[in-house]
Amino acid sequence: MTARTVALLPLPIGAVCLYVIIRMVFSAHTLTGHTLPVRTEVLQGVLVGFGLSFVTSQILARIKSTRVNGWTTIFGCGVPGNGMFMQAACAQMFPGPVNVPQEALYWTAHVDGRGRALSGGHDYVMHFPTGGLPPNDAFWSLTMGTARNRFVANPIHRYSVSDRSGLVPNADGSVDIYIQNTAPAGHESNWLPAPEGAFILWLRVYVPGAEMLSGRYKVPPVVEMR
Repeated sequence: MTARTVALLPLPIGAVCLYVIIRMVFSAHTLTGHTLPVRTEVLQGVLVGFGLSFVTSQILARIKSTRVNGWTTIFGCGVPGNGMFMQAACAQMFPGPVNVPQEALYWTAHVDGRGRALSGGHDYVMHFPTGGLPPNDAFWSLTMGTARNRFVANPIHRYSVSDRSGLVPNADGSVDIYIQNTAPAGHESNWLPAPEGAFILWLRVYVPGAEMLSGRYKVPPVVEMR
């Protein structure tokens, strides 16, 4: 299931729930005193409850999301005492383990800095200015995934790049990461292989610095080169 599909699901689910609720309240059966079988009413209640819970968590995820340069995150995921809807919102935004912010922060991108869907049909670069790599007291990584959030098969078996993968800085100390389907000539050490079609990116920062925890750090955009 793609991110776009998940984003659109609340609309039909919410509409169906609303229809069922209105039908239950204003149906001719109710007005005439005839009721549905208990089993049917219980099943309807369970389905409507599930649907409303999903829609609520999706709405909360959008309200709590922070979007910068095409990247999205939710600050506060994993904090002890979060309500179940906040936990559900974080789980839907970041499938998999969710840590307390002081242990790890996660950013994801489905679009470039101009809001256009990421695709292996284009070449991209992610430029970190001098001293502008993600602040942390452990490490950071940038991971490639297909539209279905699967690793991308590639000839060099590289699925992520990080501060431990031998990135070569530019002469001024800045760092460019090349995100594309074919190897960038002369920049293979900084290449993150992309599939031919749509893809997503994950930026994970472990034991993030104060600037990142406060939201002052802005993740650089993914910029299309051609």
